[in-house]
Amino acid sequence: MLRRWFMAIAFAALPVTAALAEDGNCQLTSNQVAKVQNTLLQVTQMADANGGIFKPNRMWSAVVDRAGNLCSIINTDATNGDAWPGSRAIAIAKAETANDFSNSGLALSTANLYAPTQPGGSLYGLNNSNPFNAAFDGPIAATPTVRNAGVPGGIITFGGGVALYSGGQVIGGLGVSGDSSCADHAIAYRMRHLAGFDGIPGGVGPGGTDNISYADAGVPPTGFQQPHCDPAHDVTP
Repeated sequence: MLRRWFMAIAFAALPVTAALAEDGNCQLTSNQVAKVQNTLLQVTQMADANGGIFKPNRMWSAVVDRAGNLCSIINTDATNGDAWPGSRAIAIAKAETANDFSNSGLALSTANLYAPTQPGGSLYGLNNSNPFNAAFDGPIAATPTVRNAGVPGGIITFGGGVALYSGGQVIGGLGVSGDSSCADHAIAYRMRHLAGFDGIPGGVGPGGTDNISYADAGVPPTGFQQPHCDPAHDVTP
């Protein structure tokens, strides 16, 4: 109970619609979770709108710990306008995916997984490997206690999920959803940087990072690329 009380205090200051939505097993501290989630409003109200459809961006943001336990799920409904309800589960699954497939040797964002999971790709079929647990998909105001429901699971292979790093180790994942997948990636990438959890060991994206790598317009993505959402406005953070 004491842990939940401190978590509630940490998120009471968030100028967004917030909920613990945790399963009681979260291994991140309330301060770590708050450091991530408190960046959401700042990033979604950036002047470039992260290259997205909405200005400001209308988002869900989810944080999981290294074991995949759901620590927090919030949205910007109270400030930026209502976010797509369907993006709630997607944000959680993006956080899970980035956490699941990153480690102390290599960081993989969900954007990096687009090309290799297409038919004929080296990771084709990955999307079916960890089904989403429907116990975690409910209205934010009525999220049940799911201590014994396991982890949310879910695999999403387009932009919006990044692993969280501290001391060279993955401590969890961040997933955001509510705009184009390209904007979602920019938002997650910028949030992680502002929170100070971006000390990754290396990646397959530009400059050895886990940043998004765009295929040329009209050219099928290869390697670890993702297609542009809007070539005229997409942002590479």
